[in-house]
Amino acid sequence: MWDFSLGGAMGLMARTLPFLLLRLAVYAGVALAFLILTTIGAGMGWAIGSLGDEGFRAGSTFLGGLIGFSIVGGFAWFARAYLLYLVKGAHIAVLVELIDGKDIPGGKGQITYGREVVQARFAQSSVLFGLDLLIKGVIRAVTGLARGMLRVLPIPGAKPLAGALNAFLKVAVGFLDEVILAYAIRTGSTNAWGSARTALILYGQNWKPMMKNAAWLALFIYLLSFVIFLIMLLPASLFVWLMPGNAAIVGLVFALILAWAVKAALLEPLAVTCMMQVYFKTIEGQVPDPEWERRLASMSGQFRKLTDKAFSGSQEPQADGGQPPSSPPQEQGAAP
Repeated sequence: MWDFSLGGAMGLMARTLPFLLLRLAVYAGVALAFLILTTIGAGMGWAIGSLGDEGFRAGSTFLGGLIGFSIVGGFAWFARAYLLYLVKGAHIAVLVELIDGKDIPGGKGQITYGREVVQARFAQSSVLFGLDLLIKGVIRAVTGLARGMLRVLPIPGAKPLAGALNAFLKVAVGFLDEVILAYAIRTGSTNAWGSARTALILYGQNWKPMMKNAAWLALFIYLLSFVIFLIMLLPASLFVWLMPGNAAIVGLVFALILAWAVKAALLEPLAVTCMMQVYFKTIEGQVPDPEWERRLASMSGQFRKLTDKAFSGSQEPQADGGQPPSSPPQEQGAAP
């Protein structure tokens, strides 16, 4: 049914305990900031609302909470590049070493080691973040194949099935882009753009098994996240007592925030580890298919941008033995 080992992935995760604790601290801090600022905003809105009737007070309380929530959301949005660079990327770097059977330091030294690997591949957080955005764009183009094929098949009820598949694939894309980054780190190439470009071609020519496994993982993540949400309703109810007036909806929002924090800290790296297992095993011994190179260039402007950056950057050979071709692929050929 699937090609990954949950037990093996959890074993690898256990060996990166310092990173799991770091991720828990970071995402718990973000969740706590959401809870505190939303509570303060709602409290200030309630106080201002006391100048009017009940309807005005309810509206001002909601608006105050929304402002507090949005302030934290804005900071989190702008900090996402640094989060990818200092936490996610470094964790992926260590997981790559473990999958390849290499020794890594323990304790805090593991975190330092992972960051040094990332800094050696990507001089600045903006480089890694920009590469990640391009990778996401190419993956979305490839996952569009599955949606498109399902729509044209003469299957009763294919339309709602396509909608459900689309929801799963949105989650799956979040796993796959980090797998491509893992390949770029694994090659040891000084041209990360070229390594990511090669990884995407290999992903494209193996998109069916990758999508199958990503869909299973997305299902697991959805189910586990829902269970975590139900568990988090209890601590969230404690915050509701701090909120003025009828704030039942706030309890649900807080539970969602707490569940998101646990998902981001623990479930997402588990899913990425599973996909790394599948990807590295699937592409073993393969070389990039020129036909898929042309297809990706035809279907994705993001892939063409990635190709341009690969050629404008370092031309050093990739550690996997491959080099970018002598000229960019021609934009010909149709997507399958």
